[in-house]
Amino acid sequence: MSHVLVAKERTDFKQSTLRELRENGEIPAVVYGSENGSQAISVNYADLKKTLKEIGRNGIISLQCQGEEYQVMLSEYQSDPLKHEMYHADFLIVDMSEEVQANVRVNLVGQSIGVKDGGVLQQSLHEVTVTATPGNIPESIDVDVTELEVNETLYISDLNMKQGVTLNHSGDEVVASVLAPRQEREISTGEQQESGIPTNEEGRETAASPESQA
Repeated sequence: MSHVLVAKERTDFKQSTLRELRENGEIPAVVYGSENGSQAISVNYADLKKTLKEIGRNGIISLQCQGEEYQVMLSEYQSDPLKHEMYHADFLIVDMSEEVQANVRVNLVGQSIGVKDGGVLQQSLHEVTVTATPGNIPESIDVDVTELEVNETLYISDLNMKQGVTLNHSGDEVVASVLAPRQEREISTGEQQESGIPTNEEGRETAASPESQA
């Protein structure tokens, strides 16, 4: 079941207009994937947050705009790292019968034998990319680590996916492992590791302006 989200068309792209949108509880967005290319829209941020809370990150949304209705997924978004609030969203129009790629969160479930024996559980992969039809994409992937002992590792090839869902990863990619306490200390303190990371990385700009993303 998809949830309805109402959108408004955007025709004014001035920064002052974008600021006004956000001040009024809306965020700029783009819907794309149709024969007409992409369309600039805005959606109510509170409504979007409520919808995503109910259906999950990869849920299907019925996006209504200017008398048209599209089945969409939230494909990408930009958020403020300090406020943890979304300020721009991209919606992909989907065909429910055609496969798409999506990012899915990985959850480690249970307390492993190795941790009970004093080891330290390390999660190497927090998200995976899958290919499936929109209605078949899992909200998250739970990985049972109960039987994982010290110095044992779980790989992508160990994950059991439901039929119709393909993991877009190499089978030997590490998902999680239990390190012996000594190994964990070496990793956290940097012991026995090769140097080679620049000591001075000042001046590198990595964050884009919120307005430039609209």
